[in-house]
Amino acid sequence: MEAPLYPDAPPDPSTPRAGQPAFWVGPRHLAGDDGRLYDAVADTLGSLGWTSLTIVRGRHEPDEEQEDRQVLRSTVLHISPDALCWAQWCLADEPFHLGELPIAWQISAREDAGGPLADWSAYFTGGVPGEVVADFLLALDAHHQPIAPLTVPELVLGAVAAHGWFRDIDRPQAAATDPTGASHISLGEVPPLIQDGDPRVLVAEADEAGPAGWQAWAEPVLGAPCLWAASFAAGVPDDLVAAFAASLSSTAPVLRRVLPEATQERLLRAPAT
Repeated sequence: MEAPLYPDAPPDPSTPRAGQPAFWVGPRHLAGDDGRLYDAVADTLGSLGWTSLTIVRGRHEPDEEQEDRQVLRSTVLHISPDALCWAQWCLADEPFHLGELPIAWQISAREDAGGPLADWSAYFTGGVPGEVVADFLLALDAHHQPIAPLTVPELVLGAVAAHGWFRDIDRPQAAATDPTGASHISLGEVPPLIQDGDPRVLVAEADEAGPAGWQAWAEPVLGAPCLWAASFAAGVPDDLVAAFAASLSSTAPVLRRVLPEATQERLLRAPAT
């Protein structure tokens, strides 16, 4: 018998609520994940030919029936055909938090398939639109050199500016905000535990800023909990972050049945017929 890791949560947090009408909604960055963040991303990975693995860890006592086995945790891992990139569904295990929200997906890349460590990782909490994570993965899968450093902040800021986001007055070359002031993208020091292969991250002193990476988040109500957050290690090439930023700020509507409570009144919606 499985022991759920989060007993108050539904067995599959990515399952949408049945029987609810569907709407085309916008803006995308406030539309949430429709309760389908795992499915939306896993479907994209499957279409790209990534291999899916489920690792289950638990206890099985002698003479214990199989149905009585207690599963302590499980991890769903998707690996690219060349084994240089992988995506881990963290909510099935014990995720750490970003912006006080649990990490849902961790996506990593490395230069050498024989190396055990990632050269960089990107992290997405629940609430990030699945279309946005999928577009990031499509760009990663198509990238010929996902480990090659590419530091061109204008690629990221230009992507959101093209969709009407405003550059920060004080940091026009490093930050931007959507027209409603709810969602942000910024280049700065990465939060703790964000994995990066840059050795400067390991040797930086406590009072010394490490390499800068991109952070994005939505805070619909100032001072209230974030709707979602995303973090990119310093080693993530800026053209990949730009793919994320362009999708996040896209003005194209997305199909939703489950709307975030914090942004329901701020979303434009039309019935999907």
